[in-house]
Amino acid sequence: MGSRNKARKSAVDVLYEADLRELDALAVLRDRVGSIDAAPVRDYAVTLVEGVAEHRERIDELLVQHVEGWTLSRMPPVDRSVLRLGLFELLWKDDVPPAVAIDEAVELVKALSTDDSPKFVNGVLGRIAGMGDRLRASGGSAGQKVPAPSPEAVPPDAVVQQEPARGQESVRGQESGQADGGPE
Repeated sequence: MGSRNKARKSAVDVLYEADLRELDALAVLRDRVGSIDAAPVRDYAVTLVEGVAEHRERIDELLVQHVEGWTLSRMPPVDRSVLRLGLFELLWKDDVPPAVAIDEAVELVKALSTDDSPKFVNGVLGRIAGMGDRLRASGGSAGQKVPAPSPEAVPPDAVVQQEPARGQESVRGQESGQADGGPE
């Protein structure tokens, strides 16, 4: 398994734990980065968790719009975490081709979730990837803030967490210097 693959798995672990424990993903990440009991956290895993946290509101809005017959709260938590990570890579990581973002997400759910999850994740991310250029034009690319959804856009039963407050410290300063090794 390549270093970016391992970083993605590590990022999903953090996102999943935060989701299940109803904690801020950045707080869980900070605990792992600062712990001598936890495995080292790769730079790319930090980038992914920080990116998902930064764009969480928009990611969840897009997921709610593009999952068919599901709400975020009804979705298996690991699928939700993998979809958030995959969508972040798809729309905000210019160095990750869409096909790679989708394939990596599918491989993660093959290893971590139900037999039906790979088809589900592939379908959702594939639909969104098909509109990637339009979404990027509306602010979905790296370095650009995607507009926040209106309150009416997100159904009341959707699980949407607020973005971290401005000025919240990045966990990058707490890393122990692990390198991500570059793209796979």
